[in-house]
This record gives sequence, C-alpha cells and structure tokens, in this order.
Amino acid sequence: MNNKVIATIDVSRPSGRKIVRELQNKRAVTLEYPLPEGIEKAPTHKEVFSKLLDDLSEDYGIDMHEHVKL
Repeated sequence: MNNKVIATIDVSRPSGRKIVRELQNKRAVTLEYPLPEGIEKAPTHKEVFSKLLDDLSEDYGIDMHEHVKL
C-alpha cells in the first residue's frame, strides 16, 4: 500500500500560496517545484567547474584536474 498523496496546488492564487506556506514547515511534507516548460535543469557548480578545468587543460596542455580537487 502506498502511503503517499500527490497534490497539485495552484500557487498563482492567494489560497494556494497559503496552503504551501502551511505545509512547508511540516516534517512529513516534501515540496517539489517543477521547472517551467522550456527550461532545462541547470548544471551543478561541480559540472561547470569541471568543464572549466577541461578548457584550461586544453589551453595550457596539462591536466588541470590533477592540480585542482573538486
């Protein structure tokens, strides 16, 4: 038996925002905010920094990942 309930709350209305405010401090509640359509998940800071190290490695001809720990 599934002990979870999934609800969709319209936060564009004051009553929806009030419900979310009341739920967000409850221990048994986990809120998930979906990304708007057309927006992709942003890369993590580690992914961005790793890409930067890849670019620096290519520019300077050495493996920058060996010299910098993530």
